[in-house]
Amino acid sequence: MTFVIPSDLAPEVYPLAWVVGVWEGHGVLDYPGIEAANFRQRVVFDHDGGPYLSYTSTLTLMGEDGEVGQVWSAESGFWRVAPHAPEGVELKDFQHPLEVVLADASGVLTCYFGAVGNGRIDLATRFAASTETGPEVRGATRMYGNVQGELMWTWDLAAFGHKLQSYASARLSRVEGPEVPDAESAES
Repeated sequence: MTFVIPSDLAPEVYPLAWVVGVWEGHGVLDYPGIEAANFRQRVVFDHDGGPYLSYTSTLTLMGEDGEVGQVWSAESGFWRVAPHAPEGVELKDFQHPLEVVLADASGVLTCYFGAVGNGRIDLATRFAASTETGPEVRGATRMYGNVQGELMWTWDLAAFGHKLQSYASARLSRVEGPEVPDAESAES
């Protein structure tokens, strides 16, 4: 995937430059105690020049005939490349330590640590906290990858008394972002 690093993107987040933009696509939700469902997703990775990316994601359930249903999940937060990995954590070549803080409208706050490099992001919870009425979440992992220019992701969850296991996954395409124009449109 060819892309342009936005001129006002903070150098601290250059390793995340490939995700900057708006992504949309479809995915599947499947977890014990929750009826399996297809969903549509819109993800926005944005920046304001600070040393972080802002993030929003909305999952909207789809009906049997593909019609738009109710919002299942709405989360927002911040992603930043950390200055160094925590003590005892070794990164592979071309990886950078990553810290992510997400708040979900359901009442869950999650702090992740991970790594970004080579078109892949791996995250695992440092902690998860819930409001009094929010869902009980004990931990989670997420993986995002650039697969032939599309953003593929998976989310494993330990919640509701269940061990860590697959919760959701999706395939998203960039619909807005700092991509390099193709040769035909560049000549116009």
